[in-house]
Amino acid sequence: MKLAFIGLGVMGYPMAGHLKKAGHEVTVYNRNPAKAQKWVGEYGGAPTSNCKSAPTPAAAAKGQDIVFACVGRDSDLRDVTIGKDGAFESMGKGALFVDHTTASAGIARELSAVAQKAGFEFLDAPVSGGEAGAVNGKLTIMCGGSEASYAKAEPVMAVYAKQSRLMGDSGAGQITKMVNQVCIAGMVQGMAEGFSFARAAGLDIEKVVEVISKGAAQSWQMENRYKTMAAGEYNLGFAVEWMRKDLSIVLDESRRNGASMPVTALVDQFYAEIEQMGGKRWDTSSLFARQERARNKS
Repeated sequence: MKLAFIGLGVMGYPMAGHLKKAGHEVTVYNRNPAKAQKWVGEYGGAPTSNCKSAPTPAAAAKGQDIVFACVGRDSDLRDVTIGKDGAFESMGKGALFVDHTTASAGIARELSAVAQKAGFEFLDAPVSGGEAGAVNGKLTIMCGGSEASYAKAEPVMAVYAKQSRLMGDSGAGQITKMVNQVCIAGMVQGMAEGFSFARAAGLDIEKVVEVISKGAAQSWQMENRYKTMAAGEYNLGFAVEWMRKDLSIVLDESRRNGASMPVTALVDQFYAEIEQMGGKRWDTSSLFARQERARNKS
């Protein structure tokens, strides 16, 4: 297929690479053109290779069957779609725009309406699995949109997904990703408190985890983050500033739908404290650093 990929960050760069490796013709756009040229150099090979970079999102999207995007925030997504030289300017009838950004449900519905009016489709498709999942092609994708648009996108997305599912109409993918982030935030804070409690009691965290991870407390976060948490290493995985962005989306949505989110709001405050500690770029397991600081002060 003829594809475009907009946004070559830590997630988009390898995801676009998987599409190229699968044999698709891929045009990329990145706000920093040097990053796009680096991608073409890595995945393009010969000058006649069927991949290239484009100077604008509109140029990247022109003539494509599917246009993928993975950018930072609602504002970034709006810029690359309906902003000046945005992708929506040049997308043809019957094309599909697939958005992998973690964004609000509101902008997903807004852009879906714009796309439908223009004669093409929009699928919100946020991902979970982090950089490792993107590199290894093991992402989980939560989608919102029509069954037809999902059916078109799913076999293409399969090259970087271990699982994908259509959750409902436009915005449903983003709402599902919000649930994912809520669960992670509460889980990591529980681990931070539990590990701090264990250390205060004089227990060896590794021994504790060896036991409790075989029971009901087991989780992906525990298996993959307990060693670095206990060692005070927070340079792995999803950054605090991005989790705060995601939690702000959750809290905004909860004010609209009336859901009570006391734990999520509290953990967001804890992440704000970590930012004040200089941990804006620390990974989300750094809740343990805040917990230990509070314990050592008491």
